[in-house]
Amino acid sequence: MTHLPTDPADFASQAIDGFVQAHPRHVRRVDGGVVRLAPIPAGQVGVVTGGGSGHYPAFAGLVGRGLAAGAVCGNIFASPSAGQVYRVGSAVERGGGLLLAFGNYAGDMLHFSLGAERLRRQGIDVRIVAVTDDIASGPADQPELRRGIAGGLVVYKIAGAAAEAGLDLDAVERLARKANGRTRSLGVAFSGCTLPGASEPLFTVPPQRMAIGMGLHGEPGLSEGPIVPAPELAALLVDRLLAERPAEVPPAQQRVVVLLNGLGTFKYEELFALFGAVAAKLDAAGVVIADCECGELVTSLDMAGVSLSLCWLDGELEPLWMAAADSPAYRRGVFERHPDAPAGAAPAPERLVPGAPAATPRPAAVGSGTAEQHDLLERMRAVERELIQRQEELGGLDAVAGDGDHGLGMVRGIQGALAGATNTLATGGSTAAMLIEAGEAWSDQGGGTSGALWGGALMAAGQQLASADSIDGDSIAAAVAAALQAVMALGQAVPGDKTMVDALQPFSDRLQAALQEGESLEQALHQAAAASYGAALATAELLPRLGRARPHGERSLGHPDPGAMSLAYSLMAATKPRDPALTDP
Repeated sequence: MTHLPTDPADFASQAIDGFVQAHPRHVRRVDGGVVRLAPIPAGQVGVVTGGGSGHYPAFAGLVGRGLAAGAVCGNIFASPSAGQVYRVGSAVERGGGLLLAFGNYAGDMLHFSLGAERLRRQGIDVRIVAVTDDIASGPADQPELRRGIAGGLVVYKIAGAAAEAGLDLDAVERLARKANGRTRSLGVAFSGCTLPGASEPLFTVPPQRMAIGMGLHGEPGLSEGPIVPAPELAALLVDRLLAERPAEVPPAQQRVVVLLNGLGTFKYEELFALFGAVAAKLDAAGVVIADCECGELVTSLDMAGVSLSLCWLDGELEPLWMAAADSPAYRRGVFERHPDAPAGAAPAPERLVPGAPAATPRPAAVGSGTAEQHDLLERMRAVERELIQRQEELGGLDAVAGDGDHGLGMVRGIQGALAGATNTLATGGSTAAMLIEAGEAWSDQGGGTSGALWGGALMAAGQQLASADSIDGDSIAAAVAAALQAVMALGQAVPGDKTMVDALQPFSDRLQAALQEGESLEQALHQAAAASYGAALATAELLPRLGRARPHGERSLGHPDPGAMSLAYSLMAATKPRDPALTDP
């Protein structure tokens, strides 16, 4: 993805805008993503999918009749925000409720769950189905640990067809879960993918070797093996998938949908050669190919790789898979023209940045306000400067076992938060309101797991301050403790999991202890930041137990957690002492 010079922060928005203009018969732009152009009948369940950009045709390419009603479009490899989920869901809800279906990644789970709660508060019935088809990313007896990769197409197609047929939300959810439970996928990669604007891939594979079990976001493979000819690669993929045939499927009644997916630069002729070998292997195993798709179904930018998915059908799922669908990237059968369908091209899309309610907000001019409010803004500006300086370093840490976008996401998050806080002050908002709005903006702008966690932390701190009689050391310590509890509740992390909790808890503990020992607020903040920094460095000796880095735990040994380090850097910048006698840790 390096042929066109581009600003990585704006690349996804440019791509989505162009996609909408290229497909005026199918989709229109909304705040947070895209929705189908064909009218949605009253009472029909709205199937909403989504995730990070960089995976076309997933997710925007699967929006249309018989498939998804809308797609929430995050930045490159970054989950969309809860606000985006809320806005896209609201745009397609017609009284039948919503099914949110997406890949099982920590950031997506956080943001889609938070978005679902916001929709439920509006009286909308919302269900969630996380796709877990990747057999390489978790044991068979713990499917909740598995990622969602190319098999997600089956889930979205089954759910979309069920909704189009007029089935109610209970039935659509049940069928989506059934499809997910009967779908298995495995992939290999021959080279890594390159983020827009980057000069090097996120990971490399040694010559004449292939990474087995890589992730869609550029996560390295879980193991390696020699490159083999098509029959041997087909045997590797098919044998492992057949070994996980769902228990309820009798060996004599195996009818499957086969998806052979190119991940970016594994092109069609090689896909066809491999598909022939896959078909022969399945036939020898007594498996009937009821239907198949061979092409680019879910990509990973320019990764050279391929994945195989099998979905075991039954009399209930097969008609839904075969039902008509009409989206930019997937079409089957023919629909009658809806009498209310617009003719001709759609209007040019509104320019929107994925991950934000609109283009990155610009801070309003600030005139009045208390000294403490201006102090808060100055501390946030210090964090912004620090994160910009550390962006490349944090991205490098993230690329060890993740997708390398953590630094960029943190910069987007703090810039959104600073704009949100500034605008709140300009309209007469309180300090607590500034923090709450900063949290909302960080979640929208930052995206990913860190966006949800930082957003939740700032909002919890603001809500705690809103209930305080005054802002002093004790109320600030209580706000930090509330932020810690919010992060732990949202991320389900505890100390020792190698997450930002490992840096935030020491900050909270030391801040309270220093204040109780009689230290001034500035001294206490400085000591707490030093404790956070030391704890963040110590995460280098931990194995990750949660999130995207979990399957690659051994790779991260010797490297501190990027979320812990970005938090520690931010806290050090925000609490840099005014007293010259105190020095940074």
